[in-house]
Amino acid sequence: MTAVERRQKITAEIVARTGITEPLIERLVRDFYARIRADVVLAPIFEARIRDWEPHLERMCAFWSSVALMSGRYHGTPMAKHMPLPVDADHFDRWLALFEETALEVCPPAAATHFVELARRIAASLELGIAGSQGVLLGNGERFRRQEAQAAGEIR
Repeated sequence: MTAVERRQKITAEIVARTGITEPLIERLVRDFYARIRADVVLAPIFEARIRDWEPHLERMCAFWSSVALMSGRYHGTPMAKHMPLPVDADHFDRWLALFEETALEVCPPAAATHFVELARRIAASLELGIAGSQGVLLGNGERFRRQEAQAAGEIR
């Protein structure tokens, strides 16, 4: 079996188990980012960096296709994109709350569970990477809080 055939088999198994399809991913992404753009906490962070939303939404559809379906559609560096952002645990908590709310409303239960588990892992990884880029090493269960780290002189 070739690598392409293995990927297609894995994707088919995920689709069969979760009901996730490309149209479902697109609906989830578009509904989620509509909420982001209306959110008082997260909207300013996104609006300061995204001028043309359509390419961003298309990239996010490819990202979630790659993550949720193992499709290989996304070719980017999410950690590098998130490193310079002025975000911390509170932002990730809000992002996750909006994502979970959207997934539960848009997706069948198995798909929502799959997406939410992935989103939690992604958020934890990005938070850990951002903290590390600021010179803050998080212990197990610790969260990155920018103001606390600045007050403690941990942020370089």
